[in-house]
Amino acid sequence: MNWVNALYDLYEKNKAISGEIEEKKRKDGSIQKLVLLPVSHSTASAQIEVTIDSFGNFISARTVDKEDALTIIPVTEESASRTSGKEPHPLCDNLKYLASNYGDIFTIKKTTESKKEKDYTEFNQLYMQSLKKWCESPYAHPKAIAVYKYLKKGTLLDDLIKNNVLLHDEDGKYSEKVKIQGVSQTDAFVRFRVETVNTSSPDEMLSDEKGRYHPEVWLDQTLQQSFINYYNSQEHKQSLCYLTGKMSRKSDLHPKKIRNEGDGTKLISSNDSENYTFRGRFTDKEEAFSIGYEASQKIHNALKWIIRKQGYTKDGICIVAWESNLKPIATPFMDASDIADDLFGDDVPTKNDTNYIGAKDFNAAINGYKTKLDNTSNMVIMALDSATPGRLSITYFKEMPSSSYLENIRYWHQSCCWIHEKYIDKKLIRFEGMVSLDDIALLLYGTEQNERLELKTNSDGKSPIKTMTFNRLLPCIIERKRIPDDIVNTAVRKVASSVTYNRYNWNRILSVACSLVRKQKLDKNEGEWNMSLNNECNNRSYLYGRLLAVADRIEYLTFDSKEDRQTNAKRFMNAFSQRPFRTWQIIEEKIQPYLNKLSPGQKIFYSKLLDEIISKFNDDEFTDDSKLDGLYLLGYHNQSYALRKDSVNQDEEENRK
Repeated sequence: MNWVNALYDLYEKNKAISGEIEEKKRKDGSIQKLVLLPVSHSTASAQIEVTIDSFGNFISARTVDKEDALTIIPVTEESASRTSGKEPHPLCDNLKYLASNYGDIFTIKKTTESKKEKDYTEFNQLYMQSLKKWCESPYAHPKAIAVYKYLKKGTLLDDLIKNNVLLHDEDGKYSEKVKIQGVSQTDAFVRFRVETVNTSSPDEMLSDEKGRYHPEVWLDQTLQQSFINYYNSQEHKQSLCYLTGKMSRKSDLHPKKIRNEGDGTKLISSNDSENYTFRGRFTDKEEAFSIGYEASQKIHNALKWIIRKQGYTKDGICIVAWESNLKPIATPFMDASDIADDLFGDDVPTKNDTNYIGAKDFNAAINGYKTKLDNTSNMVIMALDSATPGRLSITYFKEMPSSSYLENIRYWHQSCCWIHEKYIDKKLIRFEGMVSLDDIALLLYGTEQNERLELKTNSDGKSPIKTMTFNRLLPCIIERKRIPDDIVNTAVRKVASSVTYNRYNWNRILSVACSLVRKQKLDKNEGEWNMSLNNECNNRSYLYGRLLAVADRIEYLTFDSKEDRQTNAKRFMNAFSQRPFRTWQIIEEKIQPYLNKLSPGQKIFYSKLLDEIISKFNDDEFTDDSKLDGLYLLGYHNQSYALRKDSVNQDEEENRK
């Protein structure tokens, strides 16, 4: 199945909830409003709400809070794609379309291109003609008729002024200087509520299938269906839809607002009328690609909905993953602890007071997801990006059985398995597995600002380096592709170059580098490297990493409890990775005073440990001064972790100054 079919199938499976606004609570406690749009509908942010009765009489008006601004509106193909055009929306629209005296009331600043007063009457005329045509059709809706009756009176702006919705500026004029929700009042978008009165019953105003009457026109599914029926009844050019294989109304203007409400890019666009794109292959653009209006509406509305419902949209990145029946499932951009918590919440099987989430917890979560799926379950993953302001492209698409997908997620976290740290609600959590894609990009390419890691973004809020990281690692997670060597090398170099960062940030960078090195070695069948210390390993890089960890520990044990300076081992880490033998001689000399400060038992223990590690080098490998590979970080991390956790060193902590 291709992406078009996948989205069409998603819409068909969930069309019963189309037109209903669902409220979803975010992790920060705020409310997000979601809607699977019906065909021939879009969304707008309303600044003004006008309440009228069923006879078109004004009742009240108010400004709309930003949190409540999402409004479902009927649209035509042309009005949904308008930029600077005059095509009106069928019902709710901006003030200049709804008010016949717009130019008389508002003082609009003249543009530099024109010194003439702009004539706004055409906007209102086009709107009223369009609404009248709907209201006089067999598909008219009582609420649309009520709105038409009210606007025909031409009192909208006067009513808004009387109710203090529109305000004058310091010059006493009604101008664009006054804002509503940050939008100039001259550009305000208006939505309507239609209340029943004593002489009309809710039945006369139409209730939905569940017997509910919604005064809000944007929530009324009977009104939505009324417009769909009306719009479908209009004459339109028919052509073969390449998706359904049926003759249907052709779509030339495809929807925008795909990734968010301000997104002006289009996924499908066919505005070439000169045959340049299709020269030599097709006689016209319809032969190259043709999709019906209804099919286009459904795939675009499904994509908008699923992105807002469960997509990752940050720093210019847009990735969405969904299970074919919308069952809860782990996503490829989560870390191992998120996957465990997402399924079990606060009841992670072995989570205890140490706030440690182990591999068993992660595997239990993956198995838990699998038990909720049936044999027909598929997983769909899409990534989108825009190289230009007007065009949106699919940079990644994959559909596969959900069971295979979950096994690949499991493999990613197992092959990258290391111990990582992060703070959740000011509590330090340790977990086994791999960090999120977000954290990989941040740890590898971020810089420390005021003890926080930050990624640089462009003026448009995009982070190209983060986008590149996501695009290159996504196939490694979903399809078990090899980890790119240059990303691993970047991680290894970052550890040595970031030793001046605070301890928490540096430890996280070290851990993710170890994960990537472990993954790289597995990909190349160069052995499985575990988190536990391997005392039998005689790999040159691994042994040098162990030596560095011991030197670091010796100096650290002499620190006062409040001392937080760098050890010589860390200061020379970058040089050590490039010229290990020469640099080790310098480090060894510098740690002698600290070795002498230790208790006799400690001094003997660490001196023997250094000698033991050096004795494991093969032949002349110890004096080999060539560059170390990433395994030195695994040796360093394993040895450091062992020294901190070893029971011998518990006594050492008590003897520290």
